[in-house]
Amino acid sequence: MSLDTFTRKRAPQLIPRVTIDWNAESGVSKTTATLQVVVNEKLMPGETVREGAYSAFRELDADYVRYVPWFPYPHQSVAELEPPTATSTSWDFTHVDPPTIDFLEATKGRNPILNFSTIPGWMFVDGQPDYPADPREIFFPYNLGVDLVDPTGKQLGDYFERLVSWYTKGGLTDENGVWHESGHHYELPFWEVLNEADFEHETTPESYTERYDIIVEAIRRVSPETKFVGLGLARPGAAPEYFEYFLDPANHRNGIPIAWISYHFYAHPALSETFDEWQHSLFAQADGFVTTVRWIESVRKRLSPTTKTMINEVGIILAEDELTAHGAEMGEPDFPDAYWNLAGALYAHLVVELTKLEIDVIGESQLVGYPGQFPSVSMVDWNTGEPNARFRVLQLLRESLVPGDVLVADPLVAATGGRGDALGVPDRLPFVHDGERRVLLVNRTGEPVTTEVPGAVGGSLRTVDEESAGGPIRSSGVDSDTIELAPYSVACLRLPTV
Repeated sequence: MSLDTFTRKRAPQLIPRVTIDWNAESGVSKTTATLQVVVNEKLMPGETVREGAYSAFRELDADYVRYVPWFPYPHQSVAELEPPTATSTSWDFTHVDPPTIDFLEATKGRNPILNFSTIPGWMFVDGQPDYPADPREIFFPYNLGVDLVDPTGKQLGDYFERLVSWYTKGGLTDENGVWHESGHHYELPFWEVLNEADFEHETTPESYTERYDIIVEAIRRVSPETKFVGLGLARPGAAPEYFEYFLDPANHRNGIPIAWISYHFYAHPALSETFDEWQHSLFAQADGFVTTVRWIESVRKRLSPTTKTMINEVGIILAEDELTAHGAEMGEPDFPDAYWNLAGALYAHLVVELTKLEIDVIGESQLVGYPGQFPSVSMVDWNTGEPNARFRVLQLLRESLVPGDVLVADPLVAATGGRGDALGVPDRLPFVHDGERRVLLVNRTGEPVTTEVPGAVGGSLRTVDEESAGGPIRSSGVDSDTIELAPYSVACLRLPTV
């Protein structure tokens, strides 16, 4: 008999029926589940996807949504594509405004986080590429250069001051003193400064911190109420020096806040892995990331304990997507239908674990992806804009678990020695929401699993699984204390009122 067979047959005998002590409070949730919107051609006017995606997005009504005009679309992410001369400037919001205004209108009053992450190429020594004239063409080589042309950073700060002025002050005054009217008077509650400094422009912790301070000072001149988010690291576990340096107030200019930090996590299956193998490698990577978060939290609490944390890109990036971004021709992606449920379960698993660590914001990535632009992270169908299971999982989480909910200790963790995953036990997060006892459940496997929740009879279950897919969250009554979860399903059990 193989060890694998032995574990599957013996595991149910090792897992006792345990009763949750609903008075055993373990903390209070601080966590908001949300998403990011990355600008691309599918969100431009006239696109069918744009209409469907924003219809679903408005229904979600999410807080702390991150908006990123990203460098592969220079016309949509950079408002001044050419350097100014003594007689003219190239300020042009023709392609920048439409997706940005859509986003700002859809998130009014919901604490949106803007991140115009791309510094104009001409501000870098040898940084200005021959970008395409077609504003909808994907162009990954745009992000070049290491050293700024203006080492004082004034040129950099002035660019972001003018950019924010366009959206908050009705227009901007360009380098030659000419006023450009926008008519926009938006409030910008949050601004995240640059993106993935550990990947882009070979930015060091020292140069990032200097640029952060310069940009914050510049934006505050036109939007003094804006709060700022720093770092946005791509591989936080590989770059501990960024946290040690950036979170130390001694490394910042006087008066510069360190209110928030951010970083990202993507699970990456190997190209040679089969879909059935992903459940093992991807969740193992996620658990490794949780360990990284614990370490980062220890650094944050030591150096800047009032700083909050948002992990604002969470998802799976398939190897085919990475190869396409580097110029390979991979053809139309062909995902198994269950992939979207697996990806949703991975996000829900991290929400369960990171809620316990008191992470403030956890953002799923991203509203729209499509072939050529990381389709494996899309939350909607890139042809119609209809939600997929990843979107519905976020909706379920947002409607189930909110900041202020009382977390309850789960005795099943102790009963399984913290190895419930190896024994086929689903994630369970008991909590109390406005006096109602609830349990968030996540099946991390490609097989059905069950869990015993004494007192569940008479309650209700809201579920996202392969059957519901991207359709409405399914609701059902509960007539047994044994809760069965389909492969990669995410559910919220609501117990009957006592």
